[in-house]
Amino acid sequence: MQWGWISAATTISFQVLFIIRVLLRPHRQPASRVAWVAIIGSLPILGMVAYLLLGETHLNERILQRIREAIRRLPVPGKTSNALIDAERDFGLHPRLAPLFRVGQSISGYPPMGGNTATLMPDSDAAIAAMVRDIDAARAHVHISFYIWLSDNNGMKVVEALKRAAGRGVTCRVMADDLGSRRLIHSRHWRDMQAAGVRLVRALPIGNLLQRPFRGRFDMRNHRKIVVIDNRVTYCGSQNCADAAFRVKPRFAPWVDLVTRFEGPVVLQNQHLFATDWFGHTDEDLTELLATAPMPAGDGFVAQVIGTSAAVRYAAMPEVFVSLMNAAARDLTVTTPYYVPDEPIQAALCAAARRGVNTTLTVPTRNDSWIVAGASRSYYRELLEAGVKLYEYPHGLLHTKALTVDGKMTMIGSANLDRRSFDLNFENNILFVDPAFTADIHVRQQTYTSAATPITLEMVMHWPKYRVLWNNVLAMVGPVL
Repeated sequence: MQWGWISAATTISFQVLFIIRVLLRPHRQPASRVAWVAIIGSLPILGMVAYLLLGETHLNERILQRIREAIRRLPVPGKTSNALIDAERDFGLHPRLAPLFRVGQSISGYPPMGGNTATLMPDSDAAIAAMVRDIDAARAHVHISFYIWLSDNNGMKVVEALKRAAGRGVTCRVMADDLGSRRLIHSRHWRDMQAAGVRLVRALPIGNLLQRPFRGRFDMRNHRKIVVIDNRVTYCGSQNCADAAFRVKPRFAPWVDLVTRFEGPVVLQNQHLFATDWFGHTDEDLTELLATAPMPAGDGFVAQVIGTSAAVRYAAMPEVFVSLMNAAARDLTVTTPYYVPDEPIQAALCAAARRGVNTTLTVPTRNDSWIVAGASRSYYRELLEAGVKLYEYPHGLLHTKALTVDGKMTMIGSANLDRRSFDLNFENNILFVDPAFTADIHVRQQTYTSAATPITLEMVMHWPKYRVLWNNVLAMVGPVL
């Protein structure tokens, strides 16, 4: 009996300590605090173990400090002062859109720059084929970073192109996330690239899982998709280095992605972003590569790279999304595979529709995460009641991450509208203003909606109570993930 009282007292004491930790932890939304307090209070042992593994968004301290050092040290392309750029004055942009570049600059330090051009890739295979052509044409260097890299048809095309490039003396630097690309990293193809002279880095290495609670969250991942070649061309979008069939999750295939090939000053900004990650994992300093790179000159549109991670300020990515949504006056079209918003994002989407903006959200019908699928649908009723046009795309996993505003401004990249992209992952996006290219992106978005199923308020209201209950329970878990 005495041991029972001691055990109970010990458990309660630890519960109190953990709950105090939850309440004192900075940069945590109230919903997240409430969720963790409820979990620790109702499931003491499981809740405390879960909190150790998933409760705090801290990164490996050594990597974090090295990345922050690189951000301070490496020369930022196009930066002439610490002042925020007035894009309305310098580029003649609309006063409603110009300040959005200040949001991006305040996060990553990259100023908006003119002279950019872009080509939208027709599909996943065409994107990989274009990358391979550019790698085969490389003369100086090839830099690649992917979250998921598979040894399938497209993945191997890039592997072989890198080996060819390294063989002819091109410096090839490759980063692959240690979790997302684990199959390739532990295969002979990774070793073959290294033997061919490709410089390889396992981004955010997992290491010993038992030590992870003391070294940072294992699920904080480098979700970026970056390709930079010769400081001349860069690719940005949602696609991983894999076939659309995505053989690790074939029942959700095809993965439907959007990738753009850019030339112009944003190439150097993506280069800088890659270089900060590279410096975080290696002793190789790429300062000279950035300092000696000529700034591309020519006609083109204004664009800016926005990179977010634990190395920059808290809640940076949702701040960008909310700013873009609030700037919309006529049309707001959002495409995302994962919609698990925080309160400001949900409110911004609803507010856009309520003030008369033609607001459209398209998500996949079937999601590779059943938690995300259920949680996402818990938000449908409020969106529909506000007037948001909601679609579910049934022909594969719609993996595109794109947002267009008023037919003028676009943001594309790796970031989803979910808590992982907001609080955990390393993400990269490009924001630009160009009516012509925004029209191209918007047409692609419309191909999704035209092939999708409209979701109506009547449909949602007829869902059985057990389904609504399940979706709402899953949504409650969102803040702790």
